[in-house]
Amino acid sequence: MNRRLPPLNSLKAFEAAARHLSFTRAADELFVTQAAVSHQIKALEEFLSMKLFVRKNRALFLTEEGQSYYLELKEIFKSLHSATERLIEKGSKGAITVALQTSFASQWLVPRISKFSHLNPDIDLRIKAVDEDEGFLTDDVDVAIYFGKGKWSGLAADKLHTEYLTPMCSPLLLQGDKPLEQLDDLRKHTLLHDSNRDAWKEWIRHFNVLGVNVNQGPIFSHSLLVQQVAALGQGIALGYSFLARPEIEAGRLVCPFDEKLVTRNAYYLVCHQSQTDLGKIVAFREWLLAQVKEEQDDPNVN
Repeated sequence: MNRRLPPLNSLKAFEAAARHLSFTRAADELFVTQAAVSHQIKALEEFLSMKLFVRKNRALFLTEEGQSYYLELKEIFKSLHSATERLIEKGSKGAITVALQTSFASQWLVPRISKFSHLNPDIDLRIKAVDEDEGFLTDDVDVAIYFGKGKWSGLAADKLHTEYLTPMCSPLLLQGDKPLEQLDDLRKHTLLHDSNRDAWKEWIRHFNVLGVNVNQGPIFSHSLLVQQVAALGQGIALGYSFLARPEIEAGRLVCPFDEKLVTRNAYYLVCHQSQTDLGKIVAFREWLLAQVKEEQDDPNVN
């Protein structure tokens, strides 16, 4: 029957103390007290039923058994360190699959892919477009961008930004015979809906807009389609500020009103809680959060 192994903390304390021939310096390296190192060494000696250190003239020396044990442990710890470094290095390379809705992919992430690839040439970025957030990561996905409240079982989530809804339309509508000077003017135009009519209903109710029939107007399955139709001058979309930014900056969409409704949901970057330290995931997370912060801090970006 195999004998159980000594505790790892005791082995770490012994290796450090043997290397430095000092309990004090070992304690400093391990960020523990000298008493803690002494306790671990004593526990190891009791486990092995032999002395590993002796003191002579206030100096610390290894016994013959201790010296032999240290030389073997030193190589074992060196191998462990090398194996760990190789694993971390491997985790910083290869492919990373990102799942996200088509609208977010096409309107925000895809135009910025080259920036990530330039900074991380060893990571092959793969985009998986999905129609809806699944609430969990499938085996073929490393990270995902979900739209919700930030609570998903077993997943670590980082909020990307606060999102709000505001009416958006083609600048051509502002030049037409149906002005958009006040909120009540919305009743003169076709409303464009994203997935359902709930967003417009909430927005109209929140700002107490009168005389607007929210039950009229076409419904589209993707926000990208809604914005495209709005940019063609065929109605007014209730757009998400973050996703609509490229269209607004290009002048294809304008926001006729200052009223903005902060949404209860937001976009989050998610990954398995057990994989938050994986190199390629750390690289993507740090880049994504830095990119969002940079754009939020840019005074030329609203």
